[in-house]
Amino acid sequence: MIGVIGIFLGLAVLIFLAYKGYSVLWAAPVAAMVVAVIGGLNLLPAFTDTYMTGLVGFVKSWFPMFMLGAIFGKIMELTGSAKAIAKTLSEKIGAKRAVTAIVVSTGLMVYGGISLFVVVFAIYPIALSLFREADLPRRLIPGCIACGAFTFAMTAFPGSPQLNNIIPSKYFGTTAMSGPILGLIAGIIMLVLGILWLNHSARKMVAAGEHFDEPAGHVSDDGKPEVNFFVALLPLIVVVLMLNLLTYFAGFEASMASTYSIIIALLCGIFLAIILNVTKTHGFLKAISEGAQASVSASGDQESGLKASPLISEALAVTLLAGATGSSSGGLGICLEALGQNYLDLANQIGMNPGILHRVAAVASGGLDSLPHCGGIVTMLMVCEMDHKRSYKDMGMTTVVIPVIATIVVVILGTIGIC
Repeated sequence: MIGVIGIFLGLAVLIFLAYKGYSVLWAAPVAAMVVAVIGGLNLLPAFTDTYMTGLVGFVKSWFPMFMLGAIFGKIMELTGSAKAIAKTLSEKIGAKRAVTAIVVSTGLMVYGGISLFVVVFAIYPIALSLFREADLPRRLIPGCIACGAFTFAMTAFPGSPQLNNIIPSKYFGTTAMSGPILGLIAGIIMLVLGILWLNHSARKMVAAGEHFDEPAGHVSDDGKPEVNFFVALLPLIVVVLMLNLLTYFAGFEASMASTYSIIIALLCGIFLAIILNVTKTHGFLKAISEGAQASVSASGDQESGLKASPLISEALAVTLLAGATGSSSGGLGICLEALGQNYLDLANQIGMNPGILHRVAAVASGGLDSLPHCGGIVTMLMVCEMDHKRSYKDMGMTTVVIPVIATIVVVILGTIGIC
């Protein structure tokens, strides 16, 4: 219990430092040291051995996926494919349903494997156009994008190539399609409740007399996409299909199946995007360099003391560590590196399908990670020219409160054997 208190205090320190504008690169180790001290660990060994060993191990295991994912996103951005997907979907759904259009468009791009940060930049100009036409307050845009980027497509829907759905495979011997029923239920909860909340907020804002407010110095980007929608969609489809087909049929060693599958799937997506847009080769090397550089920033306690159901313990540990690090994939990786084998052993003892562990861990990683100090939240607010005071309420509801509710539901359903 003392360890859990330490995690909460460490989280409070991290949120305070992030709110003050300090870099998470040094704020996260400081918060980790608070956890270590309260947990009774020696400070220097906890930093140089426990913290750094876990960090280095995580980067070693997942840097290839970070790098290729970031490169894939930059290629999709450079070729105009990301813009084509977002704009076409938004236009088809319509300005009258601007909230739904942004959430669904963002979610599809994330499910297709595009980097979350690339999605933000691709979607934001489209969101501005739709919200301008619908005369909705601009401060709701971050909540809409966050709902599509940080929830159902990232952690819940089975088959997603995002790291949150890949990391558990390494520790539980599962696949990206594991726990499909739980994943669909959690994803639908996040999608439906998120859209309902955002539309409720939009109505309240309009009733209070709020209207669309043009950002200072904005240059409209309402031109037609240069890439055909279906051509733009092909690399995303290939990534998802290759990931799942390779996992089942390639015959990789079980311990490396998820790693090899995602690497090959992303490489196929990158090469196909390049081939389909071969006339733009002049910018590909720059995009690859920028993607590789971005992956560096993206990549960067053993005892839980909880004697409850493995699913309850797993969900709590994952979401608390994701909150403490401000990173869903980071918290998930650290937790499963330390406790994954313990959870798998407990599941085997009671005859639980490891796919349930996989889906609960993935869904749980997308809750407290989106607290105010989260790098993705801070970046999104900067891109949308907003701040926590004006926009975080809706972001917090769609990316923290609702995902936590979805996590509770899948824990309950998983406990009774639904997967």
